[in-house]
Amino acid sequence: MAALSTPSPSDAAPDLGRKATFYRAVWRWHFYAGLYVIPFFLMLAVTGMTMLWIAWIDGRDGETMRVIAQDTALPVSVQADAALAAFPQGGTVAQYIAPRGADRAAIFRIDTVDGQMMAVVDPYSAAVLDSFSRRSGWYDTMDTMHSDLMIGVTGDRMIEIAASFGIILLVTGLYLWWPRDGRGWRETLPRWGLRGRSLWRSLHGAVGLWLSVALLFFLISGLSWTGVWGEKMVQAWSSFPAGKYSGIPVSDVTHAQALNGGTKEVPWALEQTPMPASDPHAGHGSMADMPMITQAGSAGDSPDMDRVVAFAHEIGFHGRYQLNMPMTARGVWTISRDSMSTDSTDPTSDRIVHIDQYSGDILADVRFADYSMMGKAMAVGIALHMGTLGFWSVLANTVVCFGVIFLCLSGVVMWWKRRPAGRWAIHAPPPPKNMPRWRVAQWIAVVLALAFPMAGAVLAAVLVFDMIIRPRLRLA
Repeated sequence: MAALSTPSPSDAAPDLGRKATFYRAVWRWHFYAGLYVIPFFLMLAVTGMTMLWIAWIDGRDGETMRVIAQDTALPVSVQADAALAAFPQGGTVAQYIAPRGADRAAIFRIDTVDGQMMAVVDPYSAAVLDSFSRRSGWYDTMDTMHSDLMIGVTGDRMIEIAASFGIILLVTGLYLWWPRDGRGWRETLPRWGLRGRSLWRSLHGAVGLWLSVALLFFLISGLSWTGVWGEKMVQAWSSFPAGKYSGIPVSDVTHAQALNGGTKEVPWALEQTPMPASDPHAGHGSMADMPMITQAGSAGDSPDMDRVVAFAHEIGFHGRYQLNMPMTARGVWTISRDSMSTDSTDPTSDRIVHIDQYSGDILADVRFADYSMMGKAMAVGIALHMGTLGFWSVLANTVVCFGVIFLCLSGVVMWWKRRPAGRWAIHAPPPPKNMPRWRVAQWIAVVLALAFPMAGAVLAAVLVFDMIIRPRLRLA
């Protein structure tokens, strides 16, 4: 509902009394919200849509590369050795990403002195089809821009402010366009018979109204990834508690720090949960009787990669899943599948299994059903947000992205047509006097500020500007 427009007599509500005054005041806040939000919403829509289609067409790590399917694949340890040999500087095999299908390549992450590298391997011949630096593609460039503007914490906070203030933009926009004063719901559809700025306003309001639910969803789910509202306020109290591990040893690193190269590409509900720690005396089950792929060792010995992969298949991991290797003395084998990492298109099938690297005991088996209510909502919400539920979700998200882009551009067009001739000034709507319903507006602002602290900070800053700085600038 972003708009840089200002009210004109023809745009205001029919009643020029108290209702019209409040209406203009709401429009003023909508205008100020749009000033800050529009550039960020344009960036988020463009980068988000780009990631959608890159992930669908080309994949992120080379997982879409096809191979000629054969009857039997080579042991994963042989594939891993081939992947490691592709890097003369040496390194450590840190992660295995199983092929999505029989005709797709396997992926290995190799941690080298030069950084994290990826190798794409033919499972049947162990030929290395491609190798590249991890997170160096266009998807990752767009992802970094989408999450923090490529400037770290400062960018994260700026985007969180935009998303938080976007809630205010949405609320004020809905109030402005909601049918009232005898106007029927036909007013919520574009009025193609209009011309000029009136047509743009009609299109802007209609698209914003019908897109509001989807936009609110994207704002809330996106905020859940941010550093203040998401990490400090929401995720902290809704994460999977380590206490559910039933007394097994835990380490001092979280899932987000330990898995997938520390890139927080793990289920949202587990990001802040400590990792289990390997200990010969811990366990709730055993893989001592699991089928063996190689003859290395015997039942009860420390499990190797091939035995862990075989066990993963036995307990229900098929198609694409991830296997993280134990990287420290207390590290664990971790088998995981989640929709956020595009392992599956069903977030309710999320599952992560931790295995003791010495005894082979299963330390934890966490599934979707074990998440908190918020964790379940986020598992589904992130899949919807990222468009990983299949082609239909890619198309649906694309429509939303185009809708957001149109709202931003149409808001700019309306401001351009409304501005005083020959002037580039922002030309904000004048503050109304004798404001009715001001107490109601104050309470709404307080609730939004408490619910979204970054929005509260922006509201305070705008009020200071509007009440103290702007009058002095006008006098100057």
